[in-house]
Amino acid sequence: MKRRLRKILSDNIPCEDLPNIHNSYDVVGDIAVIRLTKASSKYNQAIAGAILEVHKSIKTVLAQTGPVHGAFRLRRLEQVAGENKTTTIHKESGCLFNVDIEKCYFSPRLFHERMRIAKLVKTGEVVVNMFAGVGCFSIIIATCSHAKKVYSIDVNPAAVRHMQENVRINRVYGKVFPMFGDAKEIIEKKLRRVAGRVLMPLPEKALEYFPYALLALKEAGGWIHYYDFEHARKKENPIEKVKLKATKKLESLNAKFEIPLGRVVRKTGPNWHQIALDINVRPT
Repeated sequence: MKRRLRKILSDNIPCEDLPNIHNSYDVVGDIAVIRLTKASSKYNQAIAGAILEVHKSIKTVLAQTGPVHGAFRLRRLEQVAGENKTTTIHKESGCLFNVDIEKCYFSPRLFHERMRIAKLVKTGEVVVNMFAGVGCFSIIIATCSHAKKVYSIDVNPAAVRHMQENVRINRVYGKVFPMFGDAKEIIEKKLRRVAGRVLMPLPEKALEYFPYALLALKEAGGWIHYYDFEHARKKENPIEKVKLKATKKLESLNAKFEIPLGRVVRKTGPNWHQIALDINVRPT
């Protein structure tokens, strides 16, 4: 599609302007989200038309007009073509997710990572998802593993409402437990020493919340899946930079641990990467 989009546009857009067109865009359910620059914004209708031509199932094309922002990680969106809506049903790994992409953070680009984590969950495990959004990690774990319970926390009330609906439509009552509030407070009050595995899929906050991830783990220890954004120049290793950052923080908390796996989940911009660390925490 990346090659085809520019090929289709080449008939309508001067060749000197084609490099200004973003090759990548998100498809969430029947909504496509494109990114426009100052140079490409004048071609928004042509870009939307090309996407609608190739993806017959898409009903709406929205433009993201700025970076993800705020405590809820939201995107500023403007309608470009099709129906004027921001709510859709997204299918992933056999699950359905009701999501309003204007009011809730959602990234279809994490689908490989969500399934990777689900495959690691052992039979009978209790999982705490500290930053659950509309419940994607939690529900895929519940449907694709034999987890006992997944406590699914988010501070965004709109995300929690969608999460509750997603629990219903995916029939994971009694396995996924949506919880509204700050993960710090919920873990301190309700989820101390309950989990064999903790997810921290919010790079902007994960380092700060390490003490509460440790608090949620059982005394016998367990796994923390930590996510971070890292800048790395050509000769730098972003995984090693994140490992160093996480190691310093965990050592300051007197944790016993090892980090057997670090991986680049995706590139998020020039020299920027999203990194995942699988951290094995041992009893202290």
